[in-house]
Amino acid sequence: MQLSEPDPTVLARRDTIVAALMRLVPDGTISGPAGLAAYDGDALTAYRQAPLVCVLPKTKEQVCAVLRFAAAEGIPIVPRGAGTSLSGGALPRADAILVGLARMNRILEIDFENACVVAEPGVTNLAITRAVEDRGFFYAPDPSSQIACTVGGNVAENSGGIHCLKYGITTHNLLGVELVLPGGASVRLGGKAPGGSGFDLLGVIAGSEGLLGIVVEATLRILRKPPVTRTLLAAFNSVPDAGSCVAEIIAGGIVPAAMEFMDRRCIAAVEDYCAPGYPKDAEAILIIEVDGVADEAADALRCIVDIARKSGASALSEAKGETERAKLWAGRKAAFPAMGRLAPDMLCMDGTIPRRALPKVLARMAEMAQDYGLGFCNVFHAGDGNLHPLIIFDVMKEGELERAETFGAEILKLCVEMGGVLTGEHGVGVEKRDLMPVMFSESDLAQQQRLKCAFDSAGLFNPGKVFPTLSACVELGHMHVRGGRLPFANIPRF
Repeated sequence: MQLSEPDPTVLARRDTIVAALMRLVPDGTISGPAGLAAYDGDALTAYRQAPLVCVLPKTKEQVCAVLRFAAAEGIPIVPRGAGTSLSGGALPRADAILVGLARMNRILEIDFENACVVAEPGVTNLAITRAVEDRGFFYAPDPSSQIACTVGGNVAENSGGIHCLKYGITTHNLLGVELVLPGGASVRLGGKAPGGSGFDLLGVIAGSEGLLGIVVEATLRILRKPPVTRTLLAAFNSVPDAGSCVAEIIAGGIVPAAMEFMDRRCIAAVEDYCAPGYPKDAEAILIIEVDGVADEAADALRCIVDIARKSGASALSEAKGETERAKLWAGRKAAFPAMGRLAPDMLCMDGTIPRRALPKVLARMAEMAQDYGLGFCNVFHAGDGNLHPLIIFDVMKEGELERAETFGAEILKLCVEMGGVLTGEHGVGVEKRDLMPVMFSESDLAQQQRLKCAFDSAGLFNPGKVFPTLSACVELGHMHVRGGRLPFANIPRF
């Protein structure tokens, strides 16, 4: 992957830029090498790049001030949540101001009557549920990193999680945002009341990956906790059998709250890491959860057990009580860190395929792993076909990073070939940027960039992400001119 070259005119003004930011955010501007080292990457661990400077605003007024300054000076902006991005979405640039939102971490309002929470972008995902669970509510999106990932990052990447099959990803649980635009103005999109007229700009913001603005406030839907939850562990002697079981459950009209897949190698790593009680002799397991009123949950579980047996399940066991249930899910959420027992480095891919294609795709990925000579595990949201193949390698061994990246790219191309998409919840970032033409035509990409230009005419927000070739913005046939000069004069025009 090729990282963008920094703008030397911005680098030459670094001292002046830092001094100005110190005045705007005096207690939250980081410019020294040691401080910036903490912000030189995200969870896409293979790449590191220190930012020009990092600012950590505490208020939306400070965010507005920083963005006004950046727009006036033509300085790129890279927004950052908790840095848990798995696609390089928050990877800094050497010529950009990194705006970290972690200090904006207040829950501003809990409105049980309207079933929503208003929060700043630095509030962690899990904190939303913790704030409302004593009243019998929860926040549905639950990424594996929910203890650390933040609301702002969840909106930017349109994050999902284990229970997204039934309850949806972030966009389905996002009611409104306050967004600071490039230039420092702020707008409100959506709100507590459902519906609205005009363009669905809120839908555009969910998953916009920091290209259009910075979310400084989000209104999130909370849900009543279902009265009954039942969790089943199904073991299989064949990976394709487990894939077929998933397809048959969904084809049967059953929508579990969650349905997660893990293969033999992943099971072993997780068992060694935190011992959740998975059968280590199984080639694959499914963790299937149903919820609702008692009769509804019982009926769904009976149907699932019957389908699993017909699909070749070698063992079936239901969690007895909340402690066992929590232990099963703790193992699933520990899958990514457990990979550290197998190799020092990992790429987590994020393609989505039609569920009927699961057996074929799983078999093909196993063949690819042999071809590339790399370690490989499968763990993913099986119910909606959102794959998370884990490619494990050692970046210190010559050629392994390049092979891992090529292997990952081939998996994503396979997903598109099978009628799927490049990303389900991790975003495009830099990881999938150069694969966008596999899924989109040149005119598709041009139209998406026109939408970006409507928000960010100078191309200052998170440049180098998502689009493989950046095109400058045109308005009425003319370039936007700032300060008597054309921004990014070397960029091809539409």
